[in-house]
Amino acid sequence: MDDKQMLMIPGPTPVPERVLQAIGKHPIGHRSGEFSTVMGEVTEGLKWLHQTQNDVLVLTTSGTGAMEAGIINFLSPGDRVLAGCNGKFGDRWAEVCDAYGLQTERITAEWGKPLDPEVFREKLEADTEKTIKAVIITHSETSTAVINDLETINRYVKAHGEALIMVDAVTSLGATSVPMDEWQLDVVGSGSQKGYMIPPGLGFVAVGPKAWEAYKTAKLPRYYLDLGKYQKAAAKNSNPFTPPVNLIFGLRSALEMMKAEGLESIFARHDRHRKATRAAFKAMGLPLLAADDVASPAVTAVAPVGVEAEQIRSILKKRFDIALAGGQDHLKGKIFRVGHLGFVSDRDILTAIGAIEAALQELNYDGLTPGAGLQAAAQTLKG
Repeated sequence: MDDKQMLMIPGPTPVPERVLQAIGKHPIGHRSGEFSTVMGEVTEGLKWLHQTQNDVLVLTTSGTGAMEAGIINFLSPGDRVLAGCNGKFGDRWAEVCDAYGLQTERITAEWGKPLDPEVFREKLEADTEKTIKAVIITHSETSTAVINDLETINRYVKAHGEALIMVDAVTSLGATSVPMDEWQLDVVGSGSQKGYMIPPGLGFVAVGPKAWEAYKTAKLPRYYLDLGKYQKAAAKNSNPFTPPVNLIFGLRSALEMMKAEGLESIFARHDRHRKATRAAFKAMGLPLLAADDVASPAVTAVAPVGVEAEQIRSILKKRFDIALAGGQDHLKGKIFRVGHLGFVSDRDILTAIGAIEAALQELNYDGLTPGAGLQAAAQTLKG
């Protein structure tokens, strides 16, 4: 059936009808007073979502562009940085640092395992000369469905005194609490096609006062991604360059929906979906890549044994028009990932689980008790 695709991937995520209708309105001038009013409302909503009174800047870019901006605006060539690498995106931020001539030290963990905060503590405490200028952490590592202990790592960064904490919150913001002001986070980057419930095209960088101090002496090259330009424009409810006006309309609508639901309810919903999805796969006899205590609220990674991950994905796409994500790099073909991020309901979880059970039956998977996954998910969702 045409136009029936269901996205159960960690991005892009489903977009509410209300948001699509907002995006479909006629554009207006991005230098008009009317658009300035919209930007003012959006900025207020972004600060609410980030739990901050600091700047939250809107860029026409993806999450990768937001994170690159977050790195290059506050550092200088040759600066020493610690980059946490336990998946595709942690590796990417280290590569960005390498590209800009930073002295990048990778703190690694096996894919599917969390970063060890104690390794950061040891490195930071040993740096008595305060040469470490930044610590870069992926909060929710989308490639492996692991959430890293940002709160503890940040506490060690704060004890260091000099280093900035730079956070990839691309799939954690809007799924779990990222209290910028309470934790005194310096830089937080995210992207629109995740918890924000709008299509790709916008990146967000929240910047704290310590980072702005570093900005004054930072010497890495920047122009379009110069956050100082965005800060000045944001103070006037504007943008230094031409923004995607209609995506901003959609963002305003999505933020209104999120405010109506409430932060705590949003976080509770994502946690409920995480638990229900994991309970279902355990009941189906499918191994999970990440342990329960480090499982991301945004996505679940499954490492099936006795049945091929790509066969499951193929049947779901062809038979049920449901999109699941595959593995990346060395996990390609070895895992599949189920997104439960953003505009996802209990019904979506049950639909996806039911389709996966049907696929397993079609593949004659030995470990399946028909209906066990659905029963486990339904029981968990009931609370």
